[in-house]
Amino acid sequence: MAVSVKDVALAASVSVGTVSNVLNRPEIVAPATVQRVQDAIERLGFVRNDAARQLRAGRSRSIGLVVLDVRNPFFTDVARGAEDRAAEEHMTVLLGNSDENVAREGAYLDLFEEQRVHGVLISPLADDMPRLERLRERGTPVVLVDRESPDRAFSSVAVDDVVGGELAARHLLETGRRRLAFVGGPASLQQVVDRLEGARRAVAEVPDASLEVVPTGSLTVLEGRAAGETLRERPAAERPDAVFAANDLLAMGVLQALTMQGGVPVPDEIALIGYDDIDFASAAVVPLSSIRQPATLIGYTAVDLLLREAAHLASATPGAYAHEHVVFQPGLVVRESTRAV
Repeated sequence: MAVSVKDVALAASVSVGTVSNVLNRPEIVAPATVQRVQDAIERLGFVRNDAARQLRAGRSRSIGLVVLDVRNPFFTDVARGAEDRAAEEHMTVLLGNSDENVAREGAYLDLFEEQRVHGVLISPLADDMPRLERLRERGTPVVLVDRESPDRAFSSVAVDDVVGGELAARHLLETGRRRLAFVGGPASLQQVVDRLEGARRAVAEVPDASLEVVPTGSLTVLEGRAAGETLRERPAAERPDAVFAANDLLAMGVLQALTMQGGVPVPDEIALIGYDDIDFASAAVVPLSSIRQPATLIGYTAVDLLLREAAHLASATPGAYAHEHVVFQPGLVVRESTRAV
């Protein structure tokens, strides 16, 4: 049977209130009494039920984080940044992986609300703003991660993916490539839409350049490999001479498919650039050029925004609030996969 506060009070010959004060405000208790209570706690093996205490206060000390794909090292780094900032406030981060599935995303939102989390950080699928609005109206603050708020109704932290797409396509064009292909999807992900829009803008500036879209069902290595196999099987004259993959996992899959069994050499016949600049990009068999995002900083900043949102909702006068929108600028990282030939 679990040891209770009453058991500790009895063993230390003090009141339950005194034990509570030792646990929560030891500075108001006489040192000798504090020591007696602590000795009883150690002797009995008492472990405080902090979760119950937090829920009585209305909110837990946990933050819910829902990401698109936990296998993507970009989101791992986002989670690391969120954990670092949360730890500074003696809070924890609960990670949910939507796996790019709307039903699974919804299940995590329900679970986090039931857990009375301090707030939710989410990289949402599609346009689920009404659901997130209802969640906030019921008292759970929400911050969008790796996506800007479409109507600025939520605080958000993201990278300018349109600029990132422009950087990627313009770099390929500057190496002399003209037949570009964009590999990415689904189109329900705003990040994919924005990166493609940026690529289109860059290509439109060059009269003899073209851009085709090779859609994928998700942003995984497997989907990238399937897209790469499609490109490899085309006659040489019908292949693009450069590929912009919507993230580095897709780019690695494309690279595997193009180069297997002495197929299409990268970058000699097809230049290749990804997005996110995950650690594996530089370690690929042909080191991948990529668009860098400050993933850890994104996670860290998201928690900062969430804490301010939560403080506002808990304030005595929670009226209109000026939601914050932080947009970082991406950077180009050039490696062997886009070497000019």
